[in-house]
Amino acid sequence: MDQEKVNILLVDDQPAKLLAYEVILKDLGENLVIASSGREALEVLLKTEIAVILVDVCMPELDGFELAAMIREHPRFQKTAMIFISAIQVSDIDRLRGYEMGAVDYVPVPVVPEVLRAKIKVFAELYRKTRELERLNHELEDRVRARTAELESSTAKLRESEQRRSMAIAAGKMGSWDWDWISGDWMWDEGQYRIFGVGPGSFEVNPANVQALLHPDDVDQLRKAVAEFNMGTRAYETEFRIVRPDGEVRWCVGTAAATVDRSGRVVRVSGVTVDITERKRAEERQNLLAREVDHRAKNALALAQSIVRLTRADEVKAYVNAVEGRINALARVHTILSLSSWQGAELSKLIDEELAPYSLGDQIRLAGPEVQLLPATAQTLALALHELFTNSAKYGALSTRSGRLAIDWRVEDGLLTLSWEESGGPLVMTPKSRGFGTRSLLASIESQLGGQAQFDWRAEGLLCRLEVPLTRKASTTALGKFDSGGSAELQRASG
Repeated sequence: MDQEKVNILLVDDQPAKLLAYEVILKDLGENLVIASSGREALEVLLKTEIAVILVDVCMPELDGFELAAMIREHPRFQKTAMIFISAIQVSDIDRLRGYEMGAVDYVPVPVVPEVLRAKIKVFAELYRKTRELERLNHELEDRVRARTAELESSTAKLRESEQRRSMAIAAGKMGSWDWDWISGDWMWDEGQYRIFGVGPGSFEVNPANVQALLHPDDVDQLRKAVAEFNMGTRAYETEFRIVRPDGEVRWCVGTAAATVDRSGRVVRVSGVTVDITERKRAEERQNLLAREVDHRAKNALALAQSIVRLTRADEVKAYVNAVEGRINALARVHTILSLSSWQGAELSKLIDEELAPYSLGDQIRLAGPEVQLLPATAQTLALALHELFTNSAKYGALSTRSGRLAIDWRVEDGLLTLSWEESGGPLVMTPKSRGFGTRSLLASIESQLGGQAQFDWRAEGLLCRLEVPLTRKASTTALGKFDSGGSAELQRASG
């Protein structure tokens, strides 16, 4: 017998991509409904029963996240499956946002036809089976209404239990069990065995064997549950951990209900176990992410505060330009770090970002290997390079077309040595005192990174040598110790 076709809604603002999705999905034999915008998709949903929605994340006017939020607000579509397609690299925060909006999965671009068809097929079949189950339930309810109220209640409970059990087996995250309180016999379904990581052929279900799989710290609370049933409790729910035979620890939530005879004595206890490990891990990741964001925000604010507090200038405009330049340098390195998920930054990229504001043609020569910097090291070095470029553009070799700048670097035994050599510019004289830029460069390189900064004010141009250990993690961020006034580090740098 031919199965009933279901409607699949394809939402994308680009006709070519919609046509590609139609070609990929036509072999499924389902009804494909097209919408070229979020608003058109909402109109289709109000008129048509949709099994699965395939929606592009990046759309003008109403993007995929906004569309998902509006769909979920309508009672009819709170359980409709939505799959996001994203042509950009999706971060963990964007994934969490998508799942919060109701997405059931992500499909990256370029789309793999077999993967997309498989995902759509699963949710289309789930929708179809759900509809079939709903029709069967209606038929069963019509027959049950003719029976007594007691039989109707019993049948409804059985149906609900069977639905949970079927879904648990299909998803592999839930199992059910039954314990004969009188004889001591146990019964586990397939899902229960799967959660505990054992098989019915090799594992005998009895109190001793079950207890051996429980986390030692959670055994007492389950003993307490058994005792409470003996004292009249009829239902119990708790979270606990299990240790599978392979050593993997899983988090579960267990719900149990007792059946009693006419005298009130417990004769049977039945329950459901749900594997919530992924939820627990997601909560841990979310907490970790929140702490990391808080830490980075505080560091960035402390650094900005230090820059504003310690910058000096003879007039307001010069002060504003100096502050903006240093904060922009910090923003540029943050952009580089964010693209690498804060794993680090290439030294050459830091230099390229600082060069971007200047049109210097062939005035600058760069030479050195690829060097990956730790985040804190990258922040400090970016600010140091900013000060060197700024001073050179104002007073040094980069202030004239005839000036030349050579930047060379090498790495030996975990030590980065960077040489900054200017020539061909205005005549250089050794400064009588050091400005904030020079003082902060010295303090950050030496104090924050444990390195050295040497300046040779030659007449033909500045020669600067920076030595930075790559194996030592810099403390917080550059200038991080200046936020309380900076007296100790500044005195040391200017002494």
